[in-house]
Amino acid sequence: MARIATRFAGPLLLTNGTVTQFTVAASTKAVIRHIHVQNPSGSAATLTLSIGADAAGTRLFDAYSIGAGTTLDHFCYYVLAAAEIMAAHSGTNNIMTITIDGDSLVLG
Repeated sequence: MARIATRFAGPLLLTNGTVTQFTVAASTKAVIRHIHVQNPSGSAATLTLSIGADAAGTRLFDAYSIGAGTTLDHFCYYVLAAAEIMAAHSGTNNIMTITIDGDSLVLG
């Protein structure tokens, strides 16, 4: 099994509607190790981030407030199977950016 350091998404602007940030490729697993969210605006903004389709039971962050001019660096270890998605949105359209990094594990 090959382990490849990967930037899965970003930097991408977050919209105020839920958007799939990335989908795990067939025959692979993704290990999310770092999620970086930047709010360069002069006002606080909220982040909602899910593994799978956005719903209360799939959220890692639910309307989590990120202060004006600050960043969120979330170091983690989330394992996603082939075809799983990570989805996100912001309470404020086209202000915050998100970058998702980790490892791709090529199966077989």
